[in-house]
Amino acid sequence: MTENIRVLTHSSIRIETGAGVLYVDPFGVKGCPQDADFVFVTHDHYDHFSPEDIEKVRKDGTVLVVPEKMEEKARRETGGSLKIFGVKSGVKCEVGGLRFEPVPAYNRMKPFHPKAAGWVGYVICADGKRIYVAGDTDVTPEAKKVRCDVALVPVGGTYTMNAAQAAELVNAIHPAAAIPTHYGSVVGSKADAEAFCEKVDPAIKTEIRMEY
Repeated sequence: MTENIRVLTHSSIRIETGAGVLYVDPFGVKGCPQDADFVFVTHDHYDHFSPEDIEKVRKDGTVLVVPEKMEEKARRETGGSLKIFGVKSGVKCEVGGLRFEPVPAYNRMKPFHPKAAGWVGYVICADGKRIYVAGDTDVTPEAKKVRCDVALVPVGGTYTMNAAQAAELVNAIHPAAAIPTHYGSVVGSKADAEAFCEKVDPAIKTEIRMEY
Protein backbone atom coordinates (compact mmCIF):
# COMPACT_ATOMS: atom_id res chain seq x y z
CA MET A 1 0.00 0.00 0.00
CA THR A 2 2.88 2.41 0.69
CA GLU A 3 5.48 1.06 -1.72
CA ASN A 4 4.80 3.94 -4.11
CA ILE A 5 5.41 6.58 -1.42
CA ARG A 6 8.81 8.09 -0.60
CA VAL A 7 9.61 10.62 2.12
CA LEU A 8 12.78 12.24 0.81
CA THR A 9 13.54 14.62 3.66
CA HIS A 10 11.56 16.76 6.11
CA SER A 11 8.10 17.01 4.45
CA SER A 12 9.32 16.40 0.91
CA ILE A 13 7.23 13.53 -0.44
CA ARG A 14 7.19 11.71 -3.78
CA ILE A 15 4.28 9.47 -4.80
CA GLU A 16 3.93 7.40 -7.96
CA THR A 17 0.34 6.99 -9.13
CA GLY A 18 -1.48 5.77 -12.19
CA ALA A 19 -2.16 9.41 -13.05
CA GLY A 20 1.53 10.31 -12.86
CA VAL A 21 4.35 11.18 -10.46
CA LEU A 22 3.57 13.77 -7.85
CA TYR A 23 5.62 15.61 -5.27
CA VAL A 24 4.34 17.34 -2.16
CA ASP A 25 6.47 20.22 -0.81
CA PRO A 26 9.69 19.25 -2.64
CA PHE A 27 12.62 20.51 -0.55
CA GLY A 28 16.29 19.57 -0.40
CA VAL A 29 15.85 17.31 -3.43
CA LYS A 30 19.00 15.45 -4.42
CA GLY A 31 19.82 15.51 -8.09
CA CYS A 32 17.53 16.89 -10.75
CA PRO A 33 14.96 14.18 -11.54
CA GLN A 34 12.60 16.36 -13.60
CA ASP A 35 9.91 13.69 -13.38
CA ALA A 36 6.98 15.49 -11.73
CA ASP A 37 3.61 15.45 -13.42
CA PHE A 38 2.21 17.30 -10.40
CA VAL A 39 3.75 19.36 -7.61
CA PHE A 40 1.55 20.05 -4.58
CA VAL A 41 2.50 22.84 -2.16
CA THR A 42 0.83 23.05 1.25
CA HIS A 43 1.91 26.59 2.19
CA ASP A 44 4.48 29.26 1.46
CA HIS A 45 7.15 28.69 4.14
CA TYR A 46 10.60 28.17 2.62
CA ASP A 47 10.81 24.50 3.65
CA HIS A 48 7.57 23.72 1.81
CA PHE A 49 7.50 26.18 -1.09
CA SER A 50 10.97 26.04 -2.62
CA PRO A 51 11.11 27.36 -6.19
CA GLU A 52 14.64 25.95 -6.47
CA ASP A 53 13.42 22.44 -5.72
CA ILE A 54 10.34 22.79 -7.89
CA GLU A 55 12.72 23.58 -10.74
CA LYS A 56 14.63 20.34 -10.00
CA VAL A 57 11.55 18.14 -10.31
CA ARG A 58 9.45 19.92 -12.93
CA LYS A 59 9.25 18.99 -16.59
CA ASP A 60 7.24 20.17 -19.56
CA GLY A 61 3.58 20.11 -18.60
CA THR A 62 4.05 19.88 -14.81
CA VAL A 63 1.03 21.19 -12.91
CA LEU A 64 1.72 23.18 -9.72
CA VAL A 65 -1.09 22.95 -7.16
CA VAL A 66 -1.05 25.62 -4.44
CA PRO A 67 -3.41 27.21 -1.92
CA GLU A 68 -5.49 29.87 -3.62
CA LYS A 69 -4.08 32.68 -1.47
CA MET A 70 -0.51 32.05 -2.63
CA GLU A 71 -1.30 31.59 -6.31
CA GLU A 72 0.17 34.94 -7.37
CA LYS A 73 3.31 34.39 -5.30
CA ALA A 74 3.78 30.98 -6.86
CA ARG A 75 3.39 32.37 -10.35
CA ARG A 76 5.86 35.16 -9.65
CA GLU A 77 8.54 33.07 -7.95
CA THR A 78 8.47 30.17 -10.40
CA GLY A 79 8.84 32.43 -13.42
CA GLY A 80 5.29 32.12 -14.71
CA SER A 81 5.99 29.13 -16.97
CA LEU A 82 4.19 26.45 -14.92
CA LYS A 83 0.53 25.54 -15.09
CA ILE A 84 -0.73 26.72 -11.72
CA PHE A 85 -3.90 25.40 -10.11
CA GLY A 86 -5.13 27.31 -7.04
CA VAL A 87 -7.24 25.51 -4.44
CA LYS A 88 -9.08 26.19 -1.22
CA SER A 89 -10.07 23.80 1.51
CA GLY A 90 -13.40 22.05 1.29
CA VAL A 91 -13.55 22.10 -2.52
CA LYS A 92 -12.92 18.76 -4.22
CA CYS A 93 -10.68 19.05 -7.25
CA GLU A 94 -9.51 17.19 -10.31
CA VAL A 95 -6.62 18.12 -12.58
CA GLY A 96 -4.92 16.01 -15.20
CA GLY A 97 -6.97 12.99 -14.23
CA LEU A 98 -5.90 13.18 -10.57
CA ARG A 99 -8.57 13.75 -7.92
CA PHE A 100 -7.77 15.35 -4.58
CA GLU A 101 -9.34 17.17 -1.66
CA PRO A 102 -7.66 20.11 0.13
CA VAL A 103 -7.98 19.97 3.93
CA PRO A 104 -7.34 22.97 6.21
CA ALA A 105 -3.91 22.89 7.88
CA TYR A 106 -3.31 25.29 10.75
CA ASN A 107 -2.15 25.77 14.33
CA ARG A 108 -4.69 26.07 17.12
CA MET A 109 -2.52 27.48 19.93
CA LYS A 110 0.60 28.61 18.03
CA PRO A 111 1.14 31.53 15.65
CA PHE A 112 3.11 29.86 12.86
CA HIS A 113 0.28 28.63 10.64
CA PRO A 114 -2.84 30.76 11.18
CA LYS A 115 -6.15 29.40 9.97
CA ALA A 116 -6.86 32.63 8.12
CA ALA A 117 -3.88 32.01 5.82
CA GLY A 118 -5.86 29.36 3.96
CA TRP A 119 -3.06 26.78 3.93
CA VAL A 120 -3.86 23.15 3.34
CA GLY A 121 -3.01 19.49 3.43
CA TYR A 122 -4.26 17.16 0.73
CA VAL A 123 -6.17 13.91 0.44
CA ILE A 124 -4.94 12.48 -2.85
CA CYS A 125 -7.23 9.92 -4.46
CA ALA A 126 -5.23 7.58 -6.65
CA ASP A 127 -5.32 3.92 -7.66
CA GLY A 128 -8.26 3.22 -5.38
CA LYS A 129 -6.52 4.65 -2.28
CA ARG A 130 -6.86 7.87 -0.32
CA ILE A 131 -3.50 9.29 0.79
CA TYR A 132 -3.62 12.11 3.33
CA VAL A 133 -0.64 14.46 3.43
CA ALA A 134 -1.48 16.63 6.41
CA GLY A 135 0.84 19.59 5.85
CA ASP A 136 1.87 21.76 8.79
CA THR A 137 -1.02 21.38 11.17
CA ASP A 138 -2.12 20.65 14.70
CA VAL A 139 -4.89 18.24 15.61
CA THR A 140 -7.94 20.07 14.25
CA PRO A 141 -11.62 19.22 13.87
CA GLU A 142 -11.18 19.16 10.09
CA ALA A 143 -8.21 16.79 10.28
CA LYS A 144 -10.19 14.43 12.53
CA LYS A 145 -12.86 14.16 9.82
CA VAL A 146 -10.42 12.91 7.19
CA ARG A 147 -10.97 9.41 5.88
CA CYS A 148 -7.93 7.83 4.28
CA ASP A 149 -5.99 4.64 3.73
CA VAL A 150 -2.57 6.18 4.36
CA ALA A 151 -1.76 9.23 6.52
CA LEU A 152 1.49 11.19 6.38
CA VAL A 153 1.58 13.45 9.43
CA PRO A 154 4.11 15.88 10.96
CA VAL A 155 5.61 14.76 14.26
CA GLY A 156 8.49 17.16 14.94
CA GLY A 157 6.65 19.56 17.23
CA THR A 158 7.42 23.31 17.60
CA TYR A 159 5.61 24.35 14.40
CA THR A 160 3.24 21.40 14.13
CA MET A 161 1.92 18.45 16.11
CA ASN A 162 4.41 16.59 18.24
CA ALA A 163 4.66 12.80 18.24
CA ALA A 164 1.94 12.24 20.83
CA GLN A 165 -0.48 14.65 19.15
CA ALA A 166 0.17 13.13 15.74
CA ALA A 167 -0.55 9.68 17.17
CA GLU A 168 -3.77 11.03 18.67
CA LEU A 169 -4.87 12.22 15.23
CA VAL A 170 -3.92 8.99 13.49
CA ASN A 171 -5.69 6.91 16.11
CA ALA A 172 -8.79 9.04 15.60
CA ILE A 173 -8.92 8.72 11.81
CA HIS A 174 -7.56 5.14 11.82
CA PRO A 175 -5.96 4.67 8.40
CA ALA A 176 -4.48 1.33 7.43
CA ALA A 177 -0.97 2.85 7.47
CA ALA A 178 0.72 5.95 8.87
CA ILE A 179 4.06 7.57 8.05
CA PRO A 180 5.72 10.33 10.15
CA THR A 181 7.10 13.45 8.45
CA HIS A 182 8.47 16.90 9.34
CA TYR A 183 11.49 15.85 11.38
CA GLY A 184 15.19 15.23 10.95
CA SER A 185 16.40 18.52 9.44
CA VAL A 186 14.54 21.76 10.18
CA VAL A 187 13.01 20.50 13.42
CA GLY A 188 12.61 17.22 15.28
CA SER A 189 14.57 13.98 15.08
CA LYS A 190 14.16 10.31 14.32
CA ALA A 191 13.36 9.85 18.01
CA ASP A 192 10.14 11.78 17.38
CA ALA A 193 9.24 9.40 14.56
CA GLU A 194 9.94 6.41 16.79
CA ALA A 195 7.86 7.87 19.63
CA PHE A 196 5.00 8.43 17.20
CA CYS A 197 5.10 4.82 16.05
CA GLU A 198 5.07 3.58 19.64
CA LYS A 199 1.93 5.59 20.44
CA VAL A 200 -0.10 4.62 17.37
CA ASP A 201 -2.69 1.86 17.71
CA PRO A 202 -0.91 -1.42 16.85
CA ALA A 203 -3.70 -2.20 14.40
CA ILE A 204 -2.38 0.63 12.22
CA LYS A 205 0.82 -0.15 10.30
CA THR A 206 3.47 2.51 10.96
CA GLU A 207 6.51 3.04 8.75
CA ILE A 208 9.54 5.28 9.12
CA ARG A 209 10.48 6.08 5.54
CA MET A 210 12.70 9.18 5.75
CA GLU A 211 15.49 8.74 3.20
CA TYR A 212 17.89 11.57 4.07
